Amino acid sequence: MLRVRCLRGGSRGAEAAHYIGLRLGRVFTGWVQRTFQSTQAATASQNTCAADDNKASSPVPEDCPVCSYNEWDPLEEVIVGRAENACVPPFSVEVKANTYEKYWGFYQKFGGQSFPKDHLKKAIAEIEEMCNILKKEGVIVKRPDPIDWSVKYKTPDFESTGMYAAMPRDILLVVGNEIIEAPMAWRARFFEYRAYRRIIKDYFNCGAKWTTAPKPTMADELYDQDYPIRSVEDRHKLAAQGKFVTTEFEPCFDAADFIRAGRDIFVQRSQVTNYMGIEWMRRHLAPDYKVHIISFKDPNPMHIDATFNIIGPGLVLSNPDRPCHQIELFKKAGWTVIRPPVPLIPDDHPLWMSSKWLSMNVLMLDEKRVMVDANETSIQKMFENLGISTIKVNIRHANSLGGGFHCWTCDIRRRGTLQSYFD
Repeated sequence: MLRVRCLRGGSRGAEAAHYIGLRLGRVFTGWVQRTFQSTQAATASQNTCAADDNKASSPVPEDCPVCSYNEWDPLEEVIVGRAENACVPPFSVEVKANTYEKYWGFYQKFGGQSFPKDHLKKAIAEIEEMCNILKKEGVIVKRPDPIDWSVKYKTPDFESTGMYAAMPRDILLVVGNEIIEAPMAWRARFFEYRAYRRIIKDYFNCGAKWTTAPKPTMADELYDQDYPIRSVEDRHKLAAQGKFVTTEFEPCFDAADFIRAGRDIFVQRSQVTNYMGIEWMRRHLAPDYKVHIISFKDPNPMHIDATFNIIGPGLVLSNPDRPCHQIELFKKAGWTVIRPPVPLIPDDHPLWMSSKWLSMNVLMLDEKRVMVDANETSIQKMFENLGISTIKVNIRHANSLGGGFHCWTCDIRRRGTLQSYFD
């Protein structure tokens, strides 16, 4: 059955670490991957916001502006992304591996230029309305700074133009009172953190912890330059073999490949998140949090929240087209696994960076309220049958840039405590 355990202060003893089965370049060798990879080790970073240890009943003081442990506690403050100035990323090998062949001509033609202006204008209006609705629901909304993403930049290892600051979920992960900046894996997103620095500095100055994961060089060695992806069959075969366009040359990960359930954080190895990146997170968050690697029958894994979206304590949406290989472990723990209905988005609607399954990429405002696409009536009915009221918002044009409500947001503060939902 589902177990819930609440943190009472202090730290728990470090559990034996298990190792991930993959050669990690020339430095990391021989890590053994177990059936369900749950890892925990080392000592957690000192909580700089903590009050007197003898008085603390929670790892986060009451006046800290940043506090979020899961995806469903009552939402109080959120960052919502911007579509302004969004640019098509250059058609490099990592972009090719993460997009569908039908759109490769679009990237080759428009890489480094603006997304279609009329489409962007509609997406901007949709997100503004989304922000207004969040505010009416009592949520504080923060926005990243607008930046000119068309400017070309060059490092010692590569050159590129930027992309956007539309998806804060991709780059920021909040764990307790800590904001973690993901290193990212696309060269077009190398400097994306700049749009969020003003906000994060404000949170830091008000007491939040702020961590930036090691920034990869994004040298050629990080990518399999010969990654063969001419067909869906190729993608399925490579994913089944555990082969991805990113190598183990250095750590990389997108924050959107992680999803939180209190002490337990689930992650997938994907085209943008490698085992070295997962291992960095495991060591960084231990011993207070356990990082579990899960996998899916997915020909193109990139970001977990349109495949496996946790929406409540012991309640998860699991994509029927991308079944989870470890799903029985959730069921044995008492979790309810729900198969969302087939998305209703038309085949001719442009989805340059994602699949139709953004319909399940929802934002929980609390256990009984969910922000869902106004066009997706089937999933609205599913939530209503679960006793969850739907807040309907149309972001169909914003979907084209690669994200649903979960992607377009990063919850900064939810009213709740650190608990265990999975033992």
